[in-house]
Amino acid sequence: MLKVGLTGGIGAGKSAVAQRLAARGAVLIDADVLAREVVAAGTDGLAAVVAAFGAEVVGPGGELDRPALGARVFGDETARRRLEGIIHPRVRARTAELTAAAAPDAIVVNDVPLLVETGLAASYHLVVVVDADPAVRTRRLMTTRGMSEEQAAARIAAQADDAVRRDAADVVLRNDAGLDELDARVERLWQDRLRPYEKNLRLGRHAPAESALHLVPPDPTWPRQAARVIDRIRHALRPQLGGEADVTHIGSTAVPGLPAKDLLDLMLAVPTLAEADRLAEALRYAGLPRRAGEWYDNARGMPGKTWPKRLHGNADPGRSVNLHVRVAGSPGWRFALLMRDHLRAVPAARDEYAAAKLRWAAEHPDVAGYAEAKEPWFDAEAEAAHAWARETGWQPPEG
Repeated sequence: MLKVGLTGGIGAGKSAVAQRLAARGAVLIDADVLAREVVAAGTDGLAAVVAAFGAEVVGPGGELDRPALGARVFGDETARRRLEGIIHPRVRARTAELTAAAAPDAIVVNDVPLLVETGLAASYHLVVVVDADPAVRTRRLMTTRGMSEEQAAARIAAQADDAVRRDAADVVLRNDAGLDELDARVERLWQDRLRPYEKNLRLGRHAPAESALHLVPPDPTWPRQAARVIDRIRHALRPQLGGEADVTHIGSTAVPGLPAKDLLDLMLAVPTLAEADRLAEALRYAGLPRRAGEWYDNARGMPGKTWPKRLHGNADPGRSVNLHVRVAGSPGWRFALLMRDHLRAVPAARDEYAAAKLRWAAEHPDVAGYAEAKEPWFDAEAEAAHAWARETGWQPPEG
């Protein structure tokens, strides 16, 4: 099923978004609710809290005395971490149980206030952050929770920086206007992204690629977008590999200043294509199913005319990705890294490529024609890049 992480700062309206997604059919798992359940009266979680903090944190009815516990951990980093060590693993275990019980075609939304702070973003197919201006959030907290302006501002300041939270987001839902506008934004998210993403994921297919060519100006957020996908790939492959996968950002979107199709090219290095095939199922469940067909790299003057690879696409209709799975050390692997680093290091080469891209796009409005027109340039770039590598002593970066 599709796993969505939902978070947002206090007063941003995360709960309002969660309610609207649930009303549309999402399976909602609320981390705050689970955090209370796992330390309810009679649970082993409460027993662990008592063992760590003493019987005085239990009220006369056998329930956790939250104010008393809060007084014990407030301002004490060691105590707070000890408490988190009790609660967080139990919440994760209960979350896994509820997720496993969901239907295969479910859209599971995990409402997690500390999603970014606890480093959970890579475990979801998509992270949605609800955001609003701090002044708007302050007014909401004063109105709905009876806080003073100073109290509201302090609560907002105590949480993760808004920029850090947005940096982890695949989708930022603004909630500065009224609930009608928020509902319309949630509806677009549900219909245009979450539902097709879930269907693509369930059927093991990538989102449809556009046949028409659309070049866009350089986007300074491309590297961060790529990093989020890379984090998900590494998270998905860690159990199979027992360590970190060698994944890197390549292609035009990895070169600052280049116009490009809004398509992230990533590369996973493997020792053999048999290993690539072994990892294919884990990549599929991570939302990156293998593209059908046989795929090859042009050797660009290296021994051998072509070199086989595997190619995966993204099931997410909101973010086009090509994941090239290449054998480490192969000519295709080496050229992808070399061309990226050459264009990064030599502005004249980058600018020449940028101008050529715009010219080819004007002459060839379709993706296939544009790709064919680039081939002679790639041959010339290979010669220039290899010469640059010899002159500078360039070597492929360590994975």
